[in-house]
Amino acid sequence: MSGEFSWKPDPGSGITVDWVEANGLRFEVAMAGEGDRLALCLHGFPELHHSWRHQMPLLADMGYRVWAPNLRGYGATSRPEGVRNYALDHLTQDVAALIDASGAKEVTLLAHDWGAVIAWTFAILKLRPLERLVIMNVPHPMVGRREIRRWEQLKKSWYIFFFQLPWLPEKMLGRRGGTAIGKLFELTSCNPERFGPDEQAIYNAAAARPGARTAMVNYYRALLRHGNSVDLGDCRIEVPTLMVWGEEDLALNIHCTEGTEEWVPNITVKRLPGVSHWVQQDAPDQVNAILRDWLIGPAAAS
Repeated sequence: MSGEFSWKPDPGSGITVDWVEANGLRFEVAMAGEGDRLALCLHGFPELHHSWRHQMPLLADMGYRVWAPNLRGYGATSRPEGVRNYALDHLTQDVAALIDASGAKEVTLLAHDWGAVIAWTFAILKLRPLERLVIMNVPHPMVGRREIRRWEQLKKSWYIFFFQLPWLPEKMLGRRGGTAIGKLFELTSCNPERFGPDEQAIYNAAAARPGARTAMVNYYRALLRHGNSVDLGDCRIEVPTLMVWGEEDLALNIHCTEGTEEWVPNITVKRLPGVSHWVQQDAPDQVNAILRDWLIGPAAAS
């Protein structure tokens, strides 16, 4: 593991990066703000804590201590070998251990894409108390199970099955001289100017670290091979929950937002037309306005 951080924030942003030991791993964590109220931000595939750069200053200004870790296998965070190490039992324990390491008295969990898969599971398992839950562009597990049985979603999920193959997915992600991942953001965003050369270079460099692409793909491999590593029980979540959804998601159809209230009765859904899967990076001003209003509004107090 390289000792160099995968992202060097602008000093004027109020964001710093440091190491946190948790669950036997060393996490590279972007940090902002201070206090006993933790906003823990979990990124997705193939991202980094860098994906929360627009939200971290807002949350810090709202009085949160903000931690955005690079998940296991990403950036300069520890990279365990083997598919089994990327199953949801380990991933959710990482979150619990990070919360414990923070010493926070209140926790709001914000998550996108794979981070949201982990966050849904963490909240269902009730591994640690949560004040609030914010999910971006990933369905509740039961809604996901419903939709994957339908052709409209199944055809969009082709990559999950492709990622089960040995070595070929890693090769694909490393193509174009190592620039494929950065280009993925640009090509699938509704606002490609948000993913210029500097942004792409950060993601490309992180994915080029030894073993990084394999670790990233192992999340998907473990999802299918070790899906029974956690017992989700009735899948209910009582925590006040906000779902933010970019409607132009190429990987997940809009029906993935429907019916969530059956398992999450205290849910607020905000759909953003003309915004891609990379919602908090693609439309940061809109997402930040939603976060600000919801975190200080009635939903947070209910």
